[in-house]
Formats: sequence, structure tokens, C-alpha cells
Amino acid sequence: MSEAGRYFVYPRDVDTFAFDWGRLALTVAPEVNGARTFSGGVVDLPAGQGHARHNHPGSEEIIFVISGHGEQMVEDEDGNPLTRQVGPGCTVYVPESRYHSTLNTGDGPMQLFVVYSPAGPERLLRDLPDFRLVKAGSTN
Repeated sequence: MSEAGRYFVYPRDVDTFAFDWGRLALTVAPEVNGARTFSGGVVDLPAGQGHARHNHPGSEEIIFVISGHGEQMVEDEDGNPLTRQVGPGCTVYVPESRYHSTLNTGDGPMQLFVVYSPAGPERLLRDLPDFRLVKAGSTN
């Protein structure tokens, strides 16, 4: 990757993590451009799909809804689920180690931008049973 390519990254330019529920293209990460204190990327969720309740031990997360509509759950400090309908422009804050889930309830695709701080939770996704790596530029 060129020097400029480290700073200006499109999802098509990086390897994508594919799952039965959708895809994650990390556009900011230690292995992509040397980011040290956070990582992030674009998540694509087809209609009716989403990721199940999970958490990221030791990391906070920001979820920004780029397009589409869905149902977002974030547990409060007592473990009670708080669920809201979300759409374009909504920013969701997920505190450190807090359980959360996202479901695309719209008729079309839902696209999110996610940020993890510190970086690292995305590496654990490689251990999921439905994980597939799609190389940059591939049409799969």
C-alpha cells in the first residue's frame, strides 16, 4: 500500500471478513495503516440479517449508521437490554465490554461504520465458525 493509500482507504481496497450475517471491511487497523489506539471499518448487513448478542472485552465501540434501518440493542450497566430503532445518522455508543446486537429490519441493505478502541476485538472474529476471508478486489 502506498503512503497515501494508508490514509485514504476504501472498503474495496482491503480484505473483507465475510460471515453468514454480513461483511466487515477493516479500513483502519494496525495491519492496514498502522493505527495503534483504535480500529474500524464498514459493516454491510443484508435485509433481515444481523449479528447476535456479543461483547468486546476491554474495548469500547462506536457504531454509526450510514444507511438502512435496524434494531440496535445495548445493555445498560445492570445488564438490562436497551433496544432502539436506528437509521442513517444515528451514532450508537457501546461501553467497554458491554453486550450489544444489531439487526437489519429494513427492506434493503444496512451499512454501518464501526470503531473499536483499543483495537483488537476484530481479530477474534477470525475464530467464528462462519468466518471467510475475501481478498481485496475479489467479486465474492
